[in-house]
Amino acid sequence: MPSANDSTDESEPRDTSCVATFDPASERPSEAVVTAVAALREAEPADLPPLYEAVDPDALDSLVEHGQRVGDAGTHEVWFTYDAFDIGVRTDGEIRIRDAAATVS
Repeated sequence: MPSANDSTDESEPRDTSCVATFDPASERPSEAVVTAVAALREAEPADLPPLYEAVDPDALDSLVEHGQRVGDAGTHEVWFTYDAFDIGVRTDGEIRIRDAAATVS
């Protein structure tokens, strides 16, 4: 059994990460994060901890909304940890999810 500090297997991060997408013009990123994590957990979104324990959902939604209004400002990204996952939300509608325990060196 490999230890948590065993970094010899380069494929391991692929097994513990995924990418989800949402339409930033019509979907709230805060809801998309909860939906994506629930899908990974094979659970209902209501069964997860409240997102506000990890990040302010209104601030997250505002960041993405601002990125859509100021389209020529480039893509912005914010990272936070939610329900044992590191979550990266981009203003272009991409959500990167990886196991927080797998990213600890």
